[in-house]
Amino acid sequence: MRLTRTLDDQMIALWKQGRGVGGTFNQRGHEAISVGTGAALAPDDVATPLHRDLGCYLIRGMTPRRIVANQLGRAAGVTGGRDANLHGCGDLTLGIVGFISHIPQSVSTALGVAMSFAYRNEPRVAMTYIGDGGTTAGLFHEVLNMAAVHRAPLVVVVENNQYAYSTPLHQQMAGQNIAPRSEALGVPAEVVDGNDVDAVHTAAAAAVERVRSGGGPRLLEARTMRMLGHAIHDGAEYVPSGLLEKWKKRDPVVLYERKLLDEGIVDQAYLDESARRCREITEDAVAFAESSEWPDPAAVEEGVFAP
Repeated sequence: MRLTRTLDDQMIALWKQGRGVGGTFNQRGHEAISVGTGAALAPDDVATPLHRDLGCYLIRGMTPRRIVANQLGRAAGVTGGRDANLHGCGDLTLGIVGFISHIPQSVSTALGVAMSFAYRNEPRVAMTYIGDGGTTAGLFHEVLNMAAVHRAPLVVVVENNQYAYSTPLHQQMAGQNIAPRSEALGVPAEVVDGNDVDAVHTAAAAAVERVRSGGGPRLLEARTMRMLGHAIHDGAEYVPSGLLEKWKKRDPVVLYERKLLDEGIVDQAYLDESARRCREITEDAVAFAESSEWPDPAAVEEGVFAP
């Protein structure tokens, strides 16, 4: 989570300094969800993370060097300079399906992956992510229904962060939770504190195990708050300052570090060294990216379905 926060802050700084060639999103407030769920998967499982799931990309083995190089549009980036942010940052060798911008299309893709595991009788799990806004789309309900009927090995992680871009939750739906919708479609669901990484990981690990053992799909609704705008260009002036102050007290990174200290698992020196190491890794990623070559324009048609 600390590396996710440090790397995310650095990418925002690069964009503000005009050193990036594309846009960037932010993870602040989501670190416990992306790390807690990503850590519940086995190496042979597959994930379809979104633009606020940097921790999952890192957990799956995508390096900060490749991620920063992607934001700077370099050939060493995940997309080879074709997409200068986390959109499309897929790597099937790491079990990562690239984020599909048209939400919630990643959910249906993940269902297809899960169905392929079932057809081949493989004990593997597909995990997909979606925001609260995406759950209001018809495709979300169709996917849950089909997953339930076929008992697909699918785990759906709903990142309920209170806002779909600028639309607050109460303007999207009458209820406060997405879980009841899932239950109505035959997919057991659990609501968890999305700012508590232990709670997220415990719930995600249990869901993955049930799914892997043939128990059918599961949905995990993690409640949190998106602490910055939808993307770097969005100042989020529409969010009440009092709401942000309330959630700031429940910063997932701060909460977990405090818990580790209180329980005597680590000392402050350990956390300080961890923070230093994260800064070092991030600085190395930036230096690597900025010294990397730009993509060759002649290669623009490579790796695409319809040149």
